[in-house]
Amino acid sequence: MGFSTFNSRRLVRVFAVGLAVLFVSAQHADARRAAGGGFGSRGTRTFQAPPTTNVAPTPAVPIQRSMTPPQATQKAPLQPQAAAPRPGFFGNFGGSLLGGLLLGGLIGAVLGTGFGGAAGLLGMLFQIGLVVVVIWLAMRFLAARRQQGAAAGAHFDPRPTAGPAGFGMPLSQTRETAGASAASRQTDEIGITQNDLNTFERLLGEIQSAYGREDYPALRHDTTPEAMSYLAEELADHATRGLRNSVSDVRLLRGDLSEAWREGDTDYATLAMRYASIDATLDRATGRVLEGDPVNPSETTEVWTFARKAGADWKLSAIQAT
Repeated sequence: MGFSTFNSRRLVRVFAVGLAVLFVSAQHADARRAAGGGFGSRGTRTFQAPPTTNVAPTPAVPIQRSMTPPQATQKAPLQPQAAAPRPGFFGNFGGSLLGGLLLGGLIGAVLGTGFGGAAGLLGMLFQIGLVVVVIWLAMRFLAARRQQGAAAGAHFDPRPTAGPAGFGMPLSQTRETAGASAASRQTDEIGITQNDLNTFERLLGEIQSAYGREDYPALRHDTTPEAMSYLAEELADHATRGLRNSVSDVRLLRGDLSEAWREGDTDYATLAMRYASIDATLDRATGRVLEGDPVNPSETTEVWTFARKAGADWKLSAIQAT
């Protein structure tokens, strides 16, 4: 085996490992609760997209983990659906570009010219990796631009003059004062009151803080058994990997009612909530910060669904990222 061949193969292996590390680290950096897909149950509407609101003008991430069978949604009444998201970069031009380069390179390799002739296998892998990295960076840039545009274009209702700041007025009043856009797509079939909204705000802080303390009894008190099972699974996974998620100083910045309805003896209410919190992932043994900021608060927008049996209290039933 010649020296140049050995170095080429070694360089190819190093380059492949580098690409793998790049994408694994990028995925870890984006990891948040419910970011990879929502969890829990919204009754017969579990797999339907909740109406968008002023706080969350883009569709929520679909629920991926649920004990509700998909066929249960077939009996649900038809609801206004948010516009389907535009296909991603890989689904259109990016996929065609990458596929064309791969096909062209493979044909060239068969004919003996490779990717540019003299580069051979190493050149082919390098160019494929370069195209993948460029497409990944473009996707990140476009996603950031879309988030900035949504935040800049969103219209927020004035806060109520009484009660805790955060949620707007009940939906029946909001339609009269907030202009039509997102509010016209919202539905309230059970009559959510300001007291209900105050309860949702309180539960947001209690559940997030209990999650950060790993307080299982408190979580069990404020969540449905199904939602509790997923939260407990996440906490157990953190402990197994030697991690701890510290969450504190949770404060609701703005909230909107998306929809509220009744199924049998159970009421459901889905709300979009933008909140600030100090959220950091720590090494369980040393307390070293691995991700997030343990001092400065960050903002998060999520869609939470609460359920209430007749005569019982509201409990968290599902969480979806936006």
